[in-house]
Amino acid sequence: MDLVFGVPGESYLAVLDALYDARDQIRYIICRQEGGAANMADAYGKLTGRPGICFVTRGPGATNASVGIHTAFQDSTPLILFIGQVGNDFVEREAFQEIDYRRMYGQMAKWVAQIDRADRVPEYVSRAFQTAVSGRPGPVVLAMPEDMLTETAAVADTGRYQRVAAHPGESDMSRLRGMLAQAKRPFVILGGSGWTARACADFRAFAEAWDLPVGTAFRRQDLYDNRLPNFVGDVGIGINPALADRIKNCDLLLALGTRLGEMTTGGYTLIDVPRPKQKFVHVYPGAEVLGHVYQADLPVLSGMPEFAEAARRLAPESARAWKDWTRAARADYEEWLRPGEMPGALDFGEVMVFLRGRLPPETIVANGAGNFSGWIHRYYQYSGLRTEVAPTSGAMGYGVPAAVAAKLVHPERPVVCVCGDGDFLMTGQELATAAQYGLKIVFMVVNNNMYGTIRMHQERDYPARVSGTELKNPDFAALARAYGLHGGTVEATADFEPAFERAWNAKTASLLELRVDPDAITTRTTLTAIRAAALKAKKA
Repeated sequence: MDLVFGVPGESYLAVLDALYDARDQIRYIICRQEGGAANMADAYGKLTGRPGICFVTRGPGATNASVGIHTAFQDSTPLILFIGQVGNDFVEREAFQEIDYRRMYGQMAKWVAQIDRADRVPEYVSRAFQTAVSGRPGPVVLAMPEDMLTETAAVADTGRYQRVAAHPGESDMSRLRGMLAQAKRPFVILGGSGWTARACADFRAFAEAWDLPVGTAFRRQDLYDNRLPNFVGDVGIGINPALADRIKNCDLLLALGTRLGEMTTGGYTLIDVPRPKQKFVHVYPGAEVLGHVYQADLPVLSGMPEFAEAARRLAPESARAWKDWTRAARADYEEWLRPGEMPGALDFGEVMVFLRGRLPPETIVANGAGNFSGWIHRYYQYSGLRTEVAPTSGAMGYGVPAAVAAKLVHPERPVVCVCGDGDFLMTGQELATAAQYGLKIVFMVVNNNMYGTIRMHQERDYPARVSGTELKNPDFAALARAYGLHGGTVEATADFEPAFERAWNAKTASLLELRVDPDAITTRTTLTAIRAAALKAKKA
């Protein structure tokens, strides 16, 4: 454990004092709000595969942190949240800021507990780490009563935690080989967490040996190098229609590591529930997911590194029958990378094309949630594992704290953060954290003065009845300068490149506000077109 994220509170002063003694080994990152701290811990977990650690105080601190726990649960990220709790002598009296966290966090975490005795601290903490990383990774919550934190006890320490994972059986791999041998139009969807560099390399060897077309689940695009000739696109919101058709028409579907959640399956319409019409192989590290929504012909309980290692040894016996199928899927993807026309003076599609060519391959790109992210998913290309940090939970406000954590974990790598205007203002105060620790990050705020995703749905369901989605925003560049950072504003496509170079070369973190036309609501359509279609449908 090298980094912990938190907001200080009087309920865990003893921990803060202990961290003072360990300051040369463990760096405590002071955050500005507990939601930002928890999101930083989630990003740490995504980027390292180790549990991100977050400390917050009771009551308001714990409730603020819940957004990061929900994200970690849906994203299957290892994370441990420690919460200062009221003392045992005050419990169940509705003491100041008292909450029973076992009830509050019951559905949001893999395990929630309270450490009431000092002699059980090693046991609980060891179990927390073990639980967070084993099987399907996820968050653990431990409450710490204030009086317990100052108690002493003589107790044996524990060893380092060990990840526990299932392995695919020989019969599983034999059946998979047979299903591949009979296929004519296979397709792979990669997703989930728990991947390592070795696992990604092993899977790549397997996919290339079999010439399999590979798509990635929603916001998991960095699991496979997007530049490789058998990568065929992201399977998520705003999916390429040609890619969606290809998945629907494949005869063998391999879902590896992904739950196949709502966003990846287009609201459970891309793949039939509960029995897909294709032959279906589902590989997942948690038994509770297999068969939960989709019934597989071959369900395989396995960790991703364990499955990828076994798959690498599964060499084909002859040339594949689907060479043209894979090449056609790649051609569809390459066509999809070309942006069409976009309303307004600033074309965000062209911005992403520029960044695709300008950013070094090791760059980490972080983003939060909102329609703006559709341009990243469609037009940017990720070079490989841990170059994308984004919430599959769809939580707004994730991008800024995730970028801060990414730069702390990898100070040697470039970090770029893309946010929407509403998205940014939910955790934008963490710019102060970036400034405090001298983190050189390029933040970009795509400003259309509205909650764009909600406006889009509003126009589809209640056309021309705008309510609750208009925003009055600050001068974002001036806000960055108030923190002592570089700030710039871009209103035309031609002005982006020089503005970006100034931001890239700044001595501090920088923020570029990109003022886009509100009518440019997705990469494929406009608000005007959505409204017109909805009004026409209502008249029909």
